[in-house]
Amino acid sequence: MTDTAPRNNRFFLVPMRPRDASESNRAASTLELFFDLVFVIAVSQASTSLHHMLAEGDWAGGLPRYLLAFFAIWWAWMNFTWFSTSFDTDDWLYRVLTIAQMGGVLLFAAGIEPMFTEDSFALMIAGYVVMRIAMVLQWLRAATGGGPTRRTALVYAAGIAIAQALWVAWLFVPESPARTAFLIVLVLCEIAVPVVAESAGRARTPWHPEHITERYGCFTLILLGESLLGSANAVFSARADVDSLTSLVELAVLALIVTASLWWIYFWPPHHRAIGSFASSLRYGYVHYIVFAAAGAFSAGIEVEIAVLTGESELFELAASFTVTIPIAVFILGIWWIAFRGNADRVVNTVVPAGALLVLLDPLIPVPIALSTIVCIAIVAVLVVRRPVPEDELPNDQLSDQADASA
Repeated sequence: MTDTAPRNNRFFLVPMRPRDASESNRAASTLELFFDLVFVIAVSQASTSLHHMLAEGDWAGGLPRYLLAFFAIWWAWMNFTWFSTSFDTDDWLYRVLTIAQMGGVLLFAAGIEPMFTEDSFALMIAGYVVMRIAMVLQWLRAATGGGPTRRTALVYAAGIAIAQALWVAWLFVPESPARTAFLIVLVLCEIAVPVVAESAGRARTPWHPEHITERYGCFTLILLGESLLGSANAVFSARADVDSLTSLVELAVLALIVTASLWWIYFWPPHHRAIGSFASSLRYGYVHYIVFAAAGAFSAGIEVEIAVLTGESELFELAASFTVTIPIAVFILGIWWIAFRGNADRVVNTVVPAGALLVLLDPLIPVPIALSTIVCIAIVAVLVVRRPVPEDELPNDQLSDQADASA
């Protein structure tokens, strides 16, 4: 991003005012891409820890911890992403606060394994609070820019700060059902902050549809890349532990094809059409939690399958296969729900969700993820033949949403 805004000569800062939502050629900045890379470490830690607990057969302990860790990863990333589409100044203070958030991500990542293995949340929450306090400072700076979004920015800052105080307080609550209930309330408080802030202010913060959806696309690529890396590392490590490399090679090839298919499916619809109104932007942002979590869990499932092949897992083959097929199905259904439905014809809107459900039958056949691979290829083939519905053929309510976004 080229900074052409006037600077404060004393502090070399750009006034933090809302960006133009219709700005031409808006793209992800190098700082945003750098920011995303740090999350690779946290995603890798969460996925690896999930793999170990699933391989031990402890899905009841591993899955809730993974979902909690991924909530923090997704929420911190998403909050920064929507803030940056509205207020990115790219001056030195904005960069320093962003890098401080990145430090919080690293601290958070260091706390993921202790959370899984020792039930210790202190380090992970410390990192999360560092990330979120940096966002409080960003919102306070946005509030000083004045204008109609001042009150909205202040509500964001206050809401995030209160939530962080509650996270710290939660650490001191003894293990009990009340602690679990408190945790659920905390998560609900966090996701309520944008709804309250955007409703309480004189004006909502603007968002750039193409920029936002590009950012989500970039993070999806990171998650799919992490799946490939995790799968490849598991295959490399298992070479000496299997009697025949045939099954291992088959699994590696199928994992690559499925990952490529998920990429193809994700980027088929025009995502920017999905966030025309405030309600649709919330749906798009929030449902991506399950999409991102599923993408991160996919590599854990592949690693579990490999652990079964090498005799290092306590899971039965049927259960191990479900650790792969459920993430695939959830990923496809999530994307269909938020990006396909209003942009695809009846054929695509039938094939995609039906294919996702068919993937769940894969564990019933003897070849790991073979049916999933065939179904994913079939979905991609349909998408190649069909095209997204042209904008001039969209329903009136969708056209109205898009008009709202560009206003």
